[in-house]
Amino acid sequence: MLPENHRLAHRVIASLNREQVDYLDQLGKDAQFSSGVKLTRTQILSAMVNVLRRLNLTGNGIASSEQFERRILDALTQPRSPDSAQEGS
Repeated sequence: MLPENHRLAHRVIASLNREQVDYLDQLGKDAQFSSGVKLTRTQILSAMVNVLRRLNLTGNGIASSEQFERRILDALTQPRSPDSAQEGS
């Protein structure tokens, strides 16, 4: 029997350009050199998805990846109410 908080992982194939892969690798190396623990690409991508979920983003009305990037940036730069800041704590 699995613990209650255990979630089964699913493999996802992502096509990234060299610059994107290098960025993920640099994030992992930065973590390793500053804390002694290397973050894997999977851990970084998983954290990114979790943040998007916490921002309550949806794909409604999105027609391109550029449009979605804009929505993400807008969500990150919008002032947050004190109530929503406490929910993330």
